[in-house]
Amino acid sequence: MTVHTTIDSPLGELLLVGERSATAPGGTALVSLSVPGQKGGAVVQDGWNEDAEAFTEIVSQLRAYFDGERIRFDIQCVEGGTDFQRRVWLALETIPYGTTVSYGDIARQIGAPRTAVRSVGTAIGRNPLLVVRPCHRVIGATGALTGYAGGLERKQRLLVHEGALQSA
Repeated sequence: MTVHTTIDSPLGELLLVGERSATAPGGTALVSLSVPGQKGGAVVQDGWNEDAEAFTEIVSQLRAYFDGERIRFDIQCVEGGTDFQRRVWLALETIPYGTTVSYGDIARQIGAPRTAVRSVGTAIGRNPLLVVRPCHRVIGATGALTGYAGGLERKQRLLVHEGALQSA
């Protein structure tokens, strides 16, 4: 059964979508975490149930992250995407809190040729789990903030929050 809720955060409203799971902490596996207007973000569908209680554990971890008390998430997620996307997304999960890497670094990490940087960027742009799967930690080779489905302002806020970027 698909469940959803929204919460307020320093990034604005977050839409959480999940599936009931007997093995997930709190009983819900996260399918999507998105912001309004996000390119490719989730939109509530008919048949989904609004259930804030289903996300108690996930929300607790998100609040701890935004309060500076958590640097990693222990959230069961529903896997989707292509094999290539899953390889890229797995690489995202290895980027330490407070650091950044380039799209080329991710391509090298997954064994893709340098020419695959654009494909890596596309896969990162399709990451359905903003914040939890830290795609905000990937920047351009020159250090420029590039591409973020949730908007560059949110990417900058997250990197400042983590200490990977000085506030402007």
